[in-house]
Amino acid sequence: QVQLVESGGGQVQPGGSLLLSCVVSGSSVGLGTMGWYRQAPGKQRELVADIGRGGTTNYADAVKGRFTISRDNAKNTVYLQMNSLKPEDTAVYYCNGDGRFSRNVYWGQGIQVTVSS
Repeated sequence: QVQLVESGGGQVQPGGSLLLSCVVSGSSVGLGTMGWYRQAPGKQRELVADIGRGGTTNYADAVKGRFTISRDNAKNTVYLQMNSLKPEDTAVYYCNGDGRFSRNVYWGQGIQVTVSS
């Protein structure tokens, strides 16, 4: 059974940084495109960034220039480096991945990021 487990969340002051990690287990071939989504209270879940298996990236306009997504296929891990954090970045962040040879979509359980002074 494929599982995605996020880590690295927490509370940080505005202007600070956090590194989120997501480890994939239960897949012998790894996942295809992987991404980070977030959901703030009262809002819909939205894409933050995603990355193809070959490294092609895509970012939401709100995080361009501040966040960097990367992956290590050998470690079945995807990262989200978040810099210059703002209070509006406060949300639950979810890791997401597509099956490489199936139409399955997998989600992590989510991790809280709070940006507050």
